[in-house]
Amino acid sequence: MIPRRAKSWLTAFLALCVLIAGAWITLGNTRYTTSELPVLAPEVGKPPGKAQTSAPPESVQTPTAEVFSDRVVEYHIDVKLVDGNVLQGTQTLTWTHPGKKTVNELYFHLYPNAFSSSDTTFMKESGGKLRGDVMPTDGYGSMKITEMKTEDGLSLLHRMQYVQPDDGNMKDKTLIKIRLPKPVKGGESITLHTRFEVQLPKIFARMGTADDFVMAGQWFPKISVYEPTGRRGRTAEGWNLHQYHGNSEFYADFGIYSVRIRVPESYKVAATGFPTQQAVVKNNEKIYQFYADDVHDFAWAASPHFVYAEEPFSAPNVPGVRIKLYLDPAHQDLKERYFYAAKAALANYSKWFGTYPYSTLSIVVPPKTGNGAGGMEYPTLVTAFGADDTTPGYDLERTVVHEIGHQYFYGMLASNEFEEAWLDEGFTSYAEDKLMEQEYGLVPNLPVQAGLITSPAPLTQEAWKFDSQNHYAANVYTRGKLVLLGIEQQVGSKTMERILSTYVKKYRFKHPTSADFQRVVEQVTRTSWSTYFDQYVYGDGMADFAVEKISVTPVQKGDQEVYESSVTIQKKGSNYMKVPVRIVFEDGHIVNKQWNGNEERITYKLTYTSPVSWAMTDPLYTVVLENRHMDNFLKANLDESSKFRWSLSATKLIEAIFGSLSW
Repeated sequence: MIPRRAKSWLTAFLALCVLIAGAWITLGNTRYTTSELPVLAPEVGKPPGKAQTSAPPESVQTPTAEVFSDRVVEYHIDVKLVDGNVLQGTQTLTWTHPGKKTVNELYFHLYPNAFSSSDTTFMKESGGKLRGDVMPTDGYGSMKITEMKTEDGLSLLHRMQYVQPDDGNMKDKTLIKIRLPKPVKGGESITLHTRFEVQLPKIFARMGTADDFVMAGQWFPKISVYEPTGRRGRTAEGWNLHQYHGNSEFYADFGIYSVRIRVPESYKVAATGFPTQQAVVKNNEKIYQFYADDVHDFAWAASPHFVYAEEPFSAPNVPGVRIKLYLDPAHQDLKERYFYAAKAALANYSKWFGTYPYSTLSIVVPPKTGNGAGGMEYPTLVTAFGADDTTPGYDLERTVVHEIGHQYFYGMLASNEFEEAWLDEGFTSYAEDKLMEQEYGLVPNLPVQAGLITSPAPLTQEAWKFDSQNHYAANVYTRGKLVLLGIEQQVGSKTMERILSTYVKKYRFKHPTSADFQRVVEQVTRTSWSTYFDQYVYGDGMADFAVEKISVTPVQKGDQEVYESSVTIQKKGSNYMKVPVRIVFEDGHIVNKQWNGNEERITYKLTYTSPVSWAMTDPLYTVVLENRHMDNFLKANLDESSKFRWSLSATKLIEAIFGSLSW
């Protein structure tokens, strides 16, 4: 099965002619020399549904002629793995100025320098810990630029300056400014030639080495984003500049990557994009050539122990993808679980959010000792958690479907994760839950998850301004997901599907903001959502609806005694539409109400032959953004000292019931 639409015979013929002539060619706005051109070879066919468990040569593919993004950057990189933990690289970068104002300097991210000492901003903020992994005391790494020059050979080394725009930490060297000898005007391009060396850390925070396993993430000098007027609501164009922080991930422009990777002969390499020629062995070195376009990053992993398996896959909105597994031997017998999860994710996400436009998807399963590289997303490549000899639970599938979800919200939408991380993590967590419930029957315990959000914070604040990693995760992942579920509860699942589908399709390759998403919600629903977004997205709101008081008065009506009961419900948090209220009488009679949740309080007056026994707001815990359930329940005719105990007992009982369901 061909993973992409076949190029026309004319395109192939012309490309072949160029190869023979040894001339320069432009393919999808990419310049190649004859030594860099991809080999135009037929793809290796395999029977559908049959996995290759040995290590056959990877299928050779050619760049697509279709252009999805603005392709601001173009990287040609040659990198060699030396001594198991050193990367020696050369890089030719062409950057096209997307704005109008003349610029006199360029900025680059040198992410590996986050691990150069305990004094970097990343290490100080994280305390040397991330997601349960600890930075080894002897595991530091760094990046050094040994040469940078212009096309006419002018050295720029003496024009470099480390900058720290976020915190002024002079010991942080993750962002560098290059003063240019000649200004670059809007629309013009500049090409720089760079030599660099990376001392890979012992694996931690998404990159490094563990024995002979290598994870090269954020490993090359990466140009910062210059935002033109209008992008992400900017009223004045300029650079978007941030250091590498303990909580933050990444933000970059789309472009083209042609990367040659040299590793020891025994190693297998997984990488973003696809190989344009078969790996070549020369002088005890294996040379890979990869190409990717319309992506904003490039990552690769290598190991002599990878067990390789590949399957072609297509679905109504997946024209054709080669799913590639690079398994640690401890998980080689679990390949069918990885394939099933990947296929379910691709089929459903493409149905919900639009076509998956890439021809490959690689899944890397690190060894147990390389778990610090696990659970991470890169364009067309994701990592699972580290493998061990025990039989994994559904965390295996959950990790795979979560990271593949990032191919949309991180990969194609490419939101700014420094400043609005929820647009990736919250949306991906929402999609993950939907898929896990549909495919595996795992229902998330939302009341407990909401209850763990003890310190809500605005979702649009910068990642490093959250108090801790737990504070960041509770808001960006969980609260972000619940904000989306709150919209779904109010508009219905079908309308929510239209909202998300419209949002993703409209802003593919466009770097959207929270405000852009709000506009889509309002466009689809034809109503204002300002109050909701102001409270839950731009603000730190959570819902809290309490039964404030119950009073019962017996009244004689003729020969019959009746009871006039009043139940007062109080809003103690943010607004939330459709708040259910249940009122239960002593004879078992039940009255269900629904409150709009906007006023400060509402009192229900009821006349009935039996007195009210108790009342509860949100009795089935359907208000997903309520994080304080202690005051939901109140029993009538209790003294003040007993009310708290009854409220607590009822809450714990209901949470116990919900806790019996699967996460």
